[in-house]
Amino acid sequence: MARILCVAEKPAIAKAVAQHLSGGSFRTRPIRGNQYVKNYEFDFSFPPPWGNCSVTMTSVIGHLTMLDFESQWRGWNSCPPGRLFDAPVVDYVAKDKMGIAENIQSLARHSKVVFIWTDCDREGEHIGMEVRHQAKKGNSRIEVKRARFSNTERAHVLQAARNPVELDEFQANAVSARIELDLRIGAAFTRLQTLQLKSLGGPLEDRVISYGSCQFPTLGFVVDRYFRVKNFKPEAFWSIRVSHVRDKITVNFLWRRVHLFDRAAVIVLFERCLSAKTAKVTKVNKRPTSKWRPLPLTTVDLQMMGSRYLRMDSQKIMRVAESLYTKGFISYPRTETDKFDKGIDLKKLVEKQEQDGAWGQYAQGLMNGGFKQPRAGRHDDKAHPPIHPVTYVVGSTLSEDERKVYEFVVRRFLACCSEDAKGESTEIEIKYGDEMFHTHGLTVLERNYLDVYVYDKWESSQQLPPFTLGEVFEPAAANITEGKTVAPGYLTEPELIGLMDANGIGTDATMAEHIAKIKEREYVATRPRGGGRGVQEFIPTKLGVALVEGYDDVVNGLTDSPSLSKPFLRKEMELRMRDICAGTKSKREVVTESLEMYREVFVHTSQRIDVLKAACRKYVFEQRTG
Repeated sequence: MARILCVAEKPAIAKAVAQHLSGGSFRTRPIRGNQYVKNYEFDFSFPPPWGNCSVTMTSVIGHLTMLDFESQWRGWNSCPPGRLFDAPVVDYVAKDKMGIAENIQSLARHSKVVFIWTDCDREGEHIGMEVRHQAKKGNSRIEVKRARFSNTERAHVLQAARNPVELDEFQANAVSARIELDLRIGAAFTRLQTLQLKSLGGPLEDRVISYGSCQFPTLGFVVDRYFRVKNFKPEAFWSIRVSHVRDKITVNFLWRRVHLFDRAAVIVLFERCLSAKTAKVTKVNKRPTSKWRPLPLTTVDLQMMGSRYLRMDSQKIMRVAESLYTKGFISYPRTETDKFDKGIDLKKLVEKQEQDGAWGQYAQGLMNGGFKQPRAGRHDDKAHPPIHPVTYVVGSTLSEDERKVYEFVVRRFLACCSEDAKGESTEIEIKYGDEMFHTHGLTVLERNYLDVYVYDKWESSQQLPPFTLGEVFEPAAANITEGKTVAPGYLTEPELIGLMDANGIGTDATMAEHIAKIKEREYVATRPRGGGRGVQEFIPTKLGVALVEGYDDVVNGLTDSPSLSKPFLRKEMELRMRDICAGTKSKREVVTESLEMYREVFVHTSQRIDVLKAACRKYVFEQRTG
């Protein structure tokens, strides 16, 4: 009987896959050197040419290897920081992962094939390559296959085992390029700014001021909004409001011009209205309207909606979603896809939710004729479906955070499979003097998806009384109102994720980590908006402001040299990663091109380091004592 080695990315996934492939009948053995990883032994019938095989299922715990500079380049003063763009690097297995690597080598010696069960994304492909390397060390002739799966539901796991594919080397190379670039660029700028700013003494004397090519643009968004709030000057404006009473209902008409900043001009226009005495109805428009059900759920949307409605930060949401995935309750939570493949039996997934006390009756309604094929978005990462529930789980068996995220995923999925909400919209327009005014009414006729998707709001407004096209009436009241422009709020986490997504900063899988990093480095602080328990908003620290303003000043006046606090450089790098995935550029080409972009900014920063120091003196020192 042939031996097959299966390797998952996490111990929990290894156990779940072993459970399904073995039918629940497997032997568990510990491994030397790691208390979390286990070997699961059982028999399973693979497709030809392998047939019935003796299987050992094991796992890694994320990445097996690390990239670092060779030992003589690792000291803070071992070389000028700029040399790190070219210094030799070495790939090695970390000490705490040695037992895992040796376990794979040992099992591979007696195996014919290694099946990779890592997560099906770029990072998973790279980890799969690391596993392949260790397996080949143990057995250079071992065959390598990849199981492609997006959830740990039994039928899906069995299908993945019986339809293996090849590892995607292009995606793995993109991750390899990103790891090398992050190491070289991060280390060079971190050493430069830490060693130079150390000389200012005070709070910077013993502090590592680290740099990351995703974290700095993320910080830049926060600081840009901070200055918009700080520099905002309220401006007075004036408007005209007209109201009329009919059938005991007061109807307020809004000015088409909204408001003007010239009081005298508003007074002139207002007097013309009064001189006319009567208003004429120029439009009565009643029409059906809809509120569209949401698109299928992506990672970015989960983070944005979750941080807005579930009172968790994006990193916590992703951690909880990963836990639900490894337990087999939801599909893989890292996906850019917002359209369901026609081959997925969505009704079967809806049916599983019929037993729930909160949304079960709604799910029954969908099964009894209410089901609609979900809308299709424009994004498809070709790797994973949108996030959806895989099976039903009783809420009382989950932690509070797991319950919240699971409920959101289920309600979003059921909403996707529902009818749009339907209503009737009424718009009335009047001409009063030379000015146009309008009012709007909404009657919600069918709530449909809104009954299950409690996160969306669409309410009927006060019923408008009847108006007839062409009729003339004398308004009950008209007056000038005064107001002031209001400062924007500080950046919230959903807004920050939206900016990162739009500007190509990080991937759907890493955005939460970059946000967590700028908090951890104390470049920003967070607080609930409005002082309550609402959505978190970001306030930069003095050091955060100094770094962004300093780097902006460094390149000020220089052509074709973007600031490190702006998204251009990192966005360009991310686009080149896609070229590697598409096979149009090699890893080496992308690494060389990207390093040259950053090296140019590094040279400017080194030459104008006093500008960065001046910004730190301005914020970190003068404002401490002032």
